Amino acid sequence: MITSSFDPHSPAVFGPEGLYPAPPKPLCEVMIITFSKTVLDHALQHFNCRQIAFLPGLNGGMPIYGLNHEGHTIGFVMSPITAPVAGMTIEDCAHITGARRFVLFGSCGALDASLTEGRLIVPTHSYRDEGLSYHYAPAAEFIEVKNAPRVAAILQELDIPHVQGRVWTTDAIYRETRDNVKRRRQQGCIAVDMECSGLQALCDFRGFEYYTFFYTGDLLDAPAWEARILANERERDHQLTNFLVALEIAVRVAG
Repeated sequence: MITSSFDPHSPAVFGPEGLYPAPPKPLCEVMIITFSKTVLDHALQHFNCRQIAFLPGLNGGMPIYGLNHEGHTIGFVMSPITAPVAGMTIEDCAHITGARRFVLFGSCGALDASLTEGRLIVPTHSYRDEGLSYHYAPAAEFIEVKNAPRVAAILQELDIPHVQGRVWTTDAIYRETRDNVKRRRQQGCIAVDMECSGLQALCDFRGFEYYTFFYTGDLLDAPAWEARILANERERDHQLTNFLVALEIAVRVAG
């Protein structure tokens, strides 16, 4: 069973150190991860960015950029979605850049519109309905998102409306069934995403710092699913606005 997969005692067969050279010194201390090509293109056009590393891959490879902002070099990369691929991106980027703090933001599905409407979501705990976390942490229903208080405090400083609460992380976006939505709501989950619990488990295991927040895209808290801002011009605006929020968080946690 996947719930018995955690093996903290024997070494991995291989890791990024067998694939890529490590830098002689860190190229950045903190890295922003986006899932949005819109955000990537905007940052490259409007900010002082340069490529600092490159991850080769069958899908064409992944440039890693250094973004100079307020005296800091902030790593910046676009990852594919889902916990396993985003987790592998973090592992690889940590090795080849030396980054140890990761700021990740993206969209989520709202499970409680009364709490999340017009607010960013700071997850405090995530229900582990994905596969990655069970290889990095002992089995449990929820995992604590340890830096939620720090993220919430920064949003408070920036006067950005937000709400803290439990979320549901799942691999199976097309199997978010009505009964499962009801069960997660009963457990206090206010949103659903695809990466949070897996990435928190990975970062805990590796000793990395994970800072995350969401904006709501679609709505599951309705008689019929509502796409809302997904894949339209309004989502583009949310992506670009929240990139600036992620950048402010990155500067504050850079030290």
